[in-house]
Amino acid sequence: MLEQTAAPVDAGAPVAPPAGPATGEVAVLSQAQRFLKRPGTVQVARGMSLFGEHSAGWFALGLIGAAVDKPRRKDWLVASAGVVGAHAASIAVKRVVRRRRPDHPSVEVLVGTPSKLSFPSSHATSTTAAAVLYSGLTGRNLVPALVPPMLASRLLLGVHYPTDVLAGAALGGLVGGLIRRKLKRR
Repeated sequence: MLEQTAAPVDAGAPVAPPAGPATGEVAVLSQAQRFLKRPGTVQVARGMSLFGEHSAGWFALGLIGAAVDKPRRKDWLVASAGVVGAHAASIAVKRVVRRRRPDHPSVEVLVGTPSKLSFPSSHATSTTAAAVLYSGLTGRNLVPALVPPMLASRLLLGVHYPTDVLAGAALGGLVGGLIRRKLKRR
């Protein structure tokens, strides 16, 4: 009979408590992932993540607007700066709140992130700010077309809790709305 021996245990290594069943926001996030994950959706969500990283894609679109719409160039540049400002505001809040990203066996993380901080979602913040600001400049309501897909993508990728994306959208809406109001006064 073969004798089984346990692997050596590092007495100094921290032992994580068992995760247990998903509850609260983790359960909602886990369910959202199961609902949203379909062939192709992860690739689309990763593309959206790359586009929205550090608000770069939204900023670039604003610069294109400034180049194309010469009579309102200054407004497009202010709006573009507002998108970056909204992103910066979300980073400041993240550093104060310091909420860690989801970490539970029921949540699959499908993309890398530049930090371990989660609240609020900077992607949701900059996307909502861009949608609000660029809606004012294009004369079309871009919010329904842009914001829900970005929020859903952050859940699908497993990098944010539901309240992270909702708070990010609220922050982006606030910043975008304040700047849009100033642009209207000109």
